[in-house]
Amino acid sequence: MPSGESEEQRQFREYFTARRDVVRRTAYLLCGDWHWADDLTQTAFMRLAVGWRKVRDREALDGFVRTCLVRAYLADVRRVWRRRERSVAEPPDVAGAAGAAEGSPGRIAFAAALRQLPPRQRAVLVCRYYQDLDVAATAAVLGCAQGTVKSQAARGLARLRELLEADGELALTEGLR
Repeated sequence: MPSGESEEQRQFREYFTARRDVVRRTAYLLCGDWHWADDLTQTAFMRLAVGWRKVRDREALDGFVRTCLVRAYLADVRRVWRRRERSVAEPPDVAGAAGAAEGSPGRIAFAAALRQLPPRQRAVLVCRYYQDLDVAATAAVLGCAQGTVKSQAARGLARLRELLEADGELALTEGLR
């Protein structure tokens, strides 16, 4: 333990180190931009750091961070400047070539289709199928009704199917039916 570090600080540092990459990947699925994902991850962990002393149930930390992450994402997409400005990791003429090297064509097509969904549908699908949350837990994370989660998931899956079929990635959608 570094000198002057309290037990609470050590626990937070260990949790942050263990979960940072998972939270960042989830943030990327939500927003489709690694730089923005870093910002969202930082926001979620900052909110956790502020409330660290108040957390009684250490088993609920993942849920708390997930809720902070999703709500930070949804708040960001409502901001006017996010709608006007889109950052990219690579210049547009080389982004496709760099992206192709990072994953299979199916994963790239799926990520591109996911980015075309409205933010709320994307958040529902990430919570339901990437985070493997049930309808009630997803509704709690998003702060909405269970019926909203069901309808957003149905619309999001239908739109993903359309986008992937149009892109020739029908094999990916077979698991979604």
